[in-house]
Parts: sequence; C-alpha cells; structure tokens
Amino acid sequence: MDNLPRRGLAIGILLFAAFMDLLDVTIVQVALPAIGRDLDAGSGALEWIVSGYMLAFAAALVTGGRLGDIFGRRRVFLTGLAGFTLVSALAAAAVSAEMLVTLRVAQGLFAALMVPQLLASVQALYAPRERAPLFGIIGAVSGIAAVVGPVLGGWLVDADLWGLGWRSIFLVNVPVGIAIVALAAKFVPDTRSARAMRLDLVGVALLVAAIAGFMVPLIEGRELGWPGWLWALVAAGVLFGSWFVAHSVRRMNRDGSALLPMPLFRDRGFSAGIVTQAMFQGAMNAFVLPLILYLQLALSFDALGAGLTLLTFSLGAMVGTGFVVPLVPRLGRVLVTAGALVMAAGTLATLWAVTTGGADFTGWQSAVPMAVAGIGLAMLIIPLVDVALATVPVADAGAASGAYSTFQQLGAAVGVAVSTTVFFAVTGDDWSREHVLEALTASTWISVAGLVIAAGASTLLPGRAAVRAHLDAVRAAEEHDDAVAF
Repeated sequence: MDNLPRRGLAIGILLFAAFMDLLDVTIVQVALPAIGRDLDAGSGALEWIVSGYMLAFAAALVTGGRLGDIFGRRRVFLTGLAGFTLVSALAAAAVSAEMLVTLRVAQGLFAALMVPQLLASVQALYAPRERAPLFGIIGAVSGIAAVVGPVLGGWLVDADLWGLGWRSIFLVNVPVGIAIVALAAKFVPDTRSARAMRLDLVGVALLVAAIAGFMVPLIEGRELGWPGWLWALVAAGVLFGSWFVAHSVRRMNRDGSALLPMPLFRDRGFSAGIVTQAMFQGAMNAFVLPLILYLQLALSFDALGAGLTLLTFSLGAMVGTGFVVPLVPRLGRVLVTAGALVMAAGTLATLWAVTTGGADFTGWQSAVPMAVAGIGLAMLIIPLVDVALATVPVADAGAASGAYSTFQQLGAAVGVAVSTTVFFAVTGDDWSREHVLEALTASTWISVAGLVIAAGASTLLPGRAAVRAHLDAVRAAEEHDDAVAF
C-alpha cells in the first residue's frame, strides 16, 4: 500500500476495462436495428444478442472473482481482457446472427473474468477507510458509460467508418483492449486472497441449465409456436433450479463456498433487496430497448438520434447522485421506494411525450420526463445495496455483494427478453407507426409494473436504525483492520 501512484495507476487501468464492459452493454442496443438488417436477424436473434451477453456474465461472475482470488487477479484479468478483445474482433467479422450470438455469449464469459478483479483489487490495495472515494469514482464511471454508450454507438453506426457500419462498435474494443493488456501486464500487481473460497463449478453448471430452461422458451416460444419440447425445457428449468438450491445449501454447510450464499436469503432485508434489484434492472431494460426500436423502426431516427434521446436519462441519474448520497443515512429505504415510484412516473411521462408527439416526435419532447426517470434511478440504486445489507453480517458482505451483482444481470436479461417478446408479438408483421407504438406501450407497462413491484419489495428493507447500526459496524471493522494493518 505504500506505492500510492502505482496502485492508483493499477486501479485506473482496471477501471478503464470495466468501463469498456459497461460501454459494450449499452452501445449494442442502439445498433440492433442495423445489425438486424445486415445479418437478416429475426427478433429472437436480436434478443439473444443482448440477453446472451448478460446471462453469460451473470452465470460466471462469482466464479470469475474466485478464480482471481485463487490464481492471481492480474493473471485472470489479463486472460479475460485478452479474450474479450479477441472475441470483439471476431464479432466485428460475424457473417450470421447465430455467429454473433455465440460470440456475444463468449464476450460475457470473458467479461466475467475481468470485471470482478476491479473491486477485489481495491480491497487488496487500499485500507477500508480509503475505499469510499474509489467506490464513488466507480459509480461515476458507470454513469458516464451509460451516457457515452448510446451516443457513441449511434455515432459509429451512422458514421459508417470505412464502410464498417455496426461492426465498428466491436472493433473499437480492439485497440483499447490491446493497450490495456500492455499496461496491466506492467502496472497491475498480481494480488490474491489468503483464504480464497473453492470453485463451485457444479453450481455454475446447474445455474446455467436452470437459466437456459426458462430463457430459451421465453425468447424462442413466440417464433416457434410453443412446441411441446419448449414446455419440456421449462420443466427441466424448474428441476435444475431446485437441484441448484439443494446443491448450494449442501455446499454452504460443507465448506461455505456455494455459488450463491443461500443462508443469507433467510434475511428478509437481503431477500427484499435481491427482488428490488432484479425487478429494477429488468424494468429499466424493458423500457430502454423497445424505445430505441420504436424510434428507429417507426420514426426513422438514425442511430445517433436514438442514442441522444436517452442522454437526459443518464444525465438525470448523474445529477441525482449528487443530492442522494448525503440523504442515505437519514432516509434509507424511503429513498429506494420513492426512487422506484419517481422512475415509474418518469417512464410513463416519457411514453406520454412519445405518444402525443406522434410522427413529429423529437427527442427534446421527452428530455424532462427522461431526466425525472434518471433522478428516480439515482434515488433507488445509490442507497439500495447499503440498505439491503444493513442486517447482513459484515463478514458476509462480499458474498452478498456477489449475489446482488448476479441477480442484477439476470434481472436485466429477463427484462430484455420479456419486453422484446411482447414488443415483437404485438407488432407481428405490421410495422406501421401506430402499431409499433402499441408495442412500445405494452412494453412500457411491463417496465412500470416491474418498478411498482420493486417499490413494494423495498418496503421490506431494513429501516433507518438497522442502517445506522450497519454503518457503525462497518466503521468498527475499518478501525479494527487499521489497528491490525498499522
């Protein structure tokens, strides 16, 4: 910890790689219509291009973190980043929708190797009392990625650099990835955990099987006409999900290294937080992607125009962060509940602006309601983890955070799958503006329903007294760690 500039540079390098991952999630959504036209991709393939990445990332996230603990975080980070960069180059050369979906899944798996090493390295290189500003920077970078992704993706598609079109959104990762690999190999220390938990590869396999059992029918059912074998997959998903829970309980009792910390789900606040997180992430993605599709397919917005329409949403979230942070200790779960409802109101107001604008709608008409939705997002997401973990023992905070990240990605993927399935089911073969608007309206109500459920679940989160007790426990743990370290 004594080489301050060096460790700061190391975290900066890891943070830039995490930024690249966040950018990759948002940048693809704006390019979907162009990808669909070029590769003759159906609605199911377009859903998999987005959801496949998220699901692979979610399934491998905890395992990626544990691999870094065991084999060294720099080594695992470099493996993930090199693979992510190579697969990005291959994705830019994809000649079919099926090939691109496969490569997006591979991207998600490699991202799950590199992203967890950021927070783990912060914990390894910085004393507890030094970490809060870094967590704030990480949050700010997430907000910047949300702003930059749609705009950069739209510009790259419309600019059609060297005739590459949408392919440039993947190629942009290549020179950046190569540069980060070179810098990380030199400046990122190869830290590892002194007491790393064992890998739970059986848990990963069971979780993937359970997810596939539900997601394949959800995405493919409409196009295939719901044949019997899809319902068999649903039944298999239930079976594998039950098996996963039983395996995780046994694994926790045996050595505490289960993929998900099942005993923590007995904590009401933790479980309420998981539901709130998953429903919020699903609701956000259930609205954003159908809106982008409506703007481009029904109103003939170019990709950049569609991306700019989302700008005030991200800016609202960044502005909201500034005034929300000081309110967390005083308001706690009230902020989370209010944030979900404010976001729902902003989402409905955005739909109203789009509807009343009709064929003459411009992005300016939705600027204010989108900003309101962004402020609601900040009110919800900033306090959520701290409040939800308020009654979780400090020693279990790392495992609990990993579970939250997993359900965050799963919620986002399910939100995309459900809303786009409804969107394309309503449109059918009729792509008139009025009909596509009906599809957007249906998807928006799914998003609002998710936010209302999130608001309801948030009322079961721990109250202010529990939050204050949690902050005191964290402070005491930091003081103990400082005493041991120094």
